[in-house]
Amino acid sequence: MRELVEQLLAGKHRALARVISKIEDRSPGYRDLVSDLHPHTGNATIVGITGSPGAGKSTLVDKMAETYRERGETVGVIAIDPSSPYSGGAVLGDRIRMASTIGDMDVFFRSMSARGTLGGLSTATTDAVKALDAFGKDRIIIETVGAGQNEVDIVGTADTIAVLVPPSSGDDVQMLKAGILEIGDVFVVNKADLDGADRTVQELREMVHMRDASPLAGTAGHHGVDSGSAGERDPETDDSDDEAWTPPIVETVAKTGEGVEPFLETLVDHRAWLESSGELDSQRRERYEEEVRRLLREGAGELVRAEIDRHGGLDGYVEAIAAKETDPYVVTEELLAPLRGTVDD
Repeated sequence: MRELVEQLLAGKHRALARVISKIEDRSPGYRDLVSDLHPHTGNATIVGITGSPGAGKSTLVDKMAETYRERGETVGVIAIDPSSPYSGGAVLGDRIRMASTIGDMDVFFRSMSARGTLGGLSTATTDAVKALDAFGKDRIIIETVGAGQNEVDIVGTADTIAVLVPPSSGDDVQMLKAGILEIGDVFVVNKADLDGADRTVQELREMVHMRDASPLAGTAGHHGVDSGSAGERDPETDDSDDEAWTPPIVETVAKTGEGVEPFLETLVDHRAWLESSGELDSQRRERYEEEVRRLLREGAGELVRAEIDRHGGLDGYVEAIAAKETDPYVVTEELLAPLRGTVDD
């Protein structure tokens, strides 16, 4: 394992692929791998691309990677696909989505399974991002499934989140009101050459304005109460750390690359705001806290499963509950009693 880590840190792509495979498979020793990589993280810019299915996320990610490479930057892409209910693997994992950068060793593409997480982020995603970061990738892009409100999971992994909305998508804009609106740092109306793009841009502007005017503004996502508008603040000359970020709305035609450069510049602006406002450090601390909580839940779940197995499984308890001889609360307390006693001791 130590040799594998050394090879990854030395820039060996084969080692990077092996490490991510061990992370995704939860192979024995993977936790030690991630622990050894952690001190070498924190340098990459992490961008999440999310939105409804059919919005053109994969095409935009492809053009983003191509443009970054033209600038001489290295790229890592993690595309989160739906999980197979049978194997747990990525259903769309074998599709070719990075046509513009095939053969470019400085673009690392990995399709990962959502592992049953509807929002599109498996618990292995964070660890895989750490591997790419430690490897030295300048830009890391996470493309999610696009399954609705559960897309908010990406907040715990990405520094900047771009939400894609196709034009003339009244239903998609309505969906944003259900929760995904709060997580967007940038909104992208992709396929802007189609009819209805102007209307969608206007609807998004109205929704962002309503959100910032709400008494709840700043209680979710990466945002706070704002009195200005995005694009009017120069992070290099404006030293006001209290000014919040209002998500700009960018139009792109990812298929042709139109609008991709301005979109990437918007991501740079948001990163500058994160750094100047201190929000980047705050985000990362919150991220580490949530990661510890998640790992605690996983570890506690493993302990509970082991205790259930020690009692011969749940079948007997289920039969007793069905016969009204006991109830789920009593069963749960009985199974947790040894663990609770150990913790108390």
